Amino acid sequence: MATKKPAAKSTKTSASIKNEPAKRTPNAAFMKPVTPSAVLAAVIGATPMPRTEVTKKIWDYIKQNNLQDKNNRRMINADDKLKPVFGGKAQVSMFEMTKLVSAQLK
Repeated sequence: MATKKPAAKSTKTSASIKNEPAKRTPNAAFMKPVTPSAVLAAVIGATPMPRTEVTKKIWDYIKQNNLQDKNNRRMINADDKLKPVFGGKAQVSMFEMTKLVSAQLK
């Protein structure tokens, strides 16, 4: 004869339901539309957009044109459109890129 297993106890209690973290809301500063400079507008377009969208469009451009360095994926190789955005540098790190792009936003 097979023995019955005891029913599994519920791990959630009413106390743990009340202590769930509140839903995360986006930071208003990231959602505020910013206007790109003329050199950045050549890459992503001139319409005002949130910073998150600017970053997304820059990465789309980099991936579309295969501008990531083959050996060190953290480095971005500049083409003719990105060189003015990067201050004339031929190659920048992805961390330096965010700083340089921020300088091109108003």
